[in-house]
Amino acid sequence: MSRRGAKQKDTLPKLPEGALRIVPLGGLGEIGRNMTVFEHAGRLLVVDCGVLFPEEHQPGVDVILPDFTWIRDRLDRIDAIVLTHGHEDHIGGVPYLLNERPDIPLVGSKLTLAFIKAKLKEHHIVPKTIEVREGDRQKLGPFDCEFIAVNHSIPDGLAVAIRTPAGIVLHTGDFKMDQFPLDGRLTDLGSFARLAQEGVALFMVDSTNAEVPGFLASERELSPAIETVFRTCPGRVIVSSFASHVHRIQQILDVAHEHHRKVAFVGRSMVRNMGIARDLGYLTIPKGLVVDLKALDNLPANKVTLICTGSQGEPMAALSRMARRDHPIRITDGDTVLLASSLIPGNENAIYGVINELTRWGANVIHKGNAKVHVSGHASAGELAYCYNIVKPANVLPVHGEWRHLRANADIAIRTGVDPKSVIIGEDGMVIDLVKGHASVAGNVPARLVFVDAMKVGGATEHSLTVRRNLAEEGVVTIVAIVNPDTGKMVEKPDFLAHGFEHDDATFDTAVPVIQRALTKASKEGIDIEQTEELISQAVATWAHRTYRRSPLIIPVIIDA
Repeated sequence: MSRRGAKQKDTLPKLPEGALRIVPLGGLGEIGRNMTVFEHAGRLLVVDCGVLFPEEHQPGVDVILPDFTWIRDRLDRIDAIVLTHGHEDHIGGVPYLLNERPDIPLVGSKLTLAFIKAKLKEHHIVPKTIEVREGDRQKLGPFDCEFIAVNHSIPDGLAVAIRTPAGIVLHTGDFKMDQFPLDGRLTDLGSFARLAQEGVALFMVDSTNAEVPGFLASERELSPAIETVFRTCPGRVIVSSFASHVHRIQQILDVAHEHHRKVAFVGRSMVRNMGIARDLGYLTIPKGLVVDLKALDNLPANKVTLICTGSQGEPMAALSRMARRDHPIRITDGDTVLLASSLIPGNENAIYGVINELTRWGANVIHKGNAKVHVSGHASAGELAYCYNIVKPANVLPVHGEWRHLRANADIAIRTGVDPKSVIIGEDGMVIDLVKGHASVAGNVPARLVFVDAMKVGGATEHSLTVRRNLAEEGVVTIVAIVNPDTGKMVEKPDFLAHGFEHDDATFDTAVPVIQRALTKASKEGIDIEQTEELISQAVATWAHRTYRRSPLIIPVIIDA
């Protein structure tokens, strides 16, 4: 089993004639930011371009993008971006890539393209699109792509088989094997088996649920628990879900209709996406069921259902704002809040924080932990093993998952008979060359986290985030010192302006000689003011840690006397 990657190389080896290069720029070692670049005959094909949502230790960041550095000087070689489905972790980065070259064709199913077009409209981009459906084959430059139906937690998901002289690469996208799907759309295992007859050189497989044993329950099995919520709730039912989870929203609408409740959508993305799904026929809404939010004011609480965003504890989403009393909708006793989603790794603290606040205001909160109200959209271990036995791939690259998920997926592949030497546990930026049916690691390319901060791409860095965390956790101390430049001595005792750092009149007394020593050293060495301020910052930071076990941000200001 190959793990991690070859040592970073300044230049990659030349790709042999007929070979295929695979470069994941996101989605390996993380849940999100999915993006893979395929290179053949001097041309590039991109599969998915998603975002990763920030965690608590990344304050101020809006979203996190894949690193486009490796393809930036070759954007003209990209023949298309293939989108497997319409979730943000697979399409959210597209506007930022198209900002660099707007005419790259987008290839996807009807619903996926509708979602991305709506998103691009906000960025003032009108994309070039190619609509495909399951069973279609599309020539995209030198890449012969076949699209295969897969079942997921959003309609119109597609796997893609990429044919080149190097062999067939089968990329599952996100998928599961629900045998009783709400929309009747099964994962097309027949096509997987047909491709196996041709020979699958590389199988790129969704890893998110590789640690979950057995087979997942069907979406239909959730209906009794959802019906119970509506039947027993004395007040309003407030449902929070992903704004793209059309199947779940359909279930909620059906049950609300049965219980004679009116429904309103809350949240811009929820209103937009459900409108798209309705217009395209993916969502069936009984006449008169969905009303404007203001129309609910005249109805008794037990006749009201609200469907909103915020199932992952996103601070600006509708549910989080309700929880902190920052939304026109006020949670009261008798309300039931139904979280119809799973917990994305990294979001647990935010989600449980929202649950606690909702409970504080009197809501009964129903979630996956206390009721059967959600089924994952990703194949579990039993389903993955089933697929490996059907596809019988020559090489395997687990994708879409944290390290533990990738490793679990790799182990499943090996247990089904794949040669351990042909299973690669990759990481973002790893370069994998498929040559004559054999996949091997050829090197690495840049694949850092690219932060979008206040709509500015790359504005925030790991250093600036460290500063923000220090400000939040340790406070800031500004030191204003008036210094005689000839002697290097302070004219008077410096002023200390502290915020977020508990202090009194004597707190900084022992820091004064530390500052003077730094000034004396700077005077002897003849360094400039900027370097002197850095010297003081380091000295006082060391003093603060030794004296108070604290690490505030130190900002020295030297005034020439």
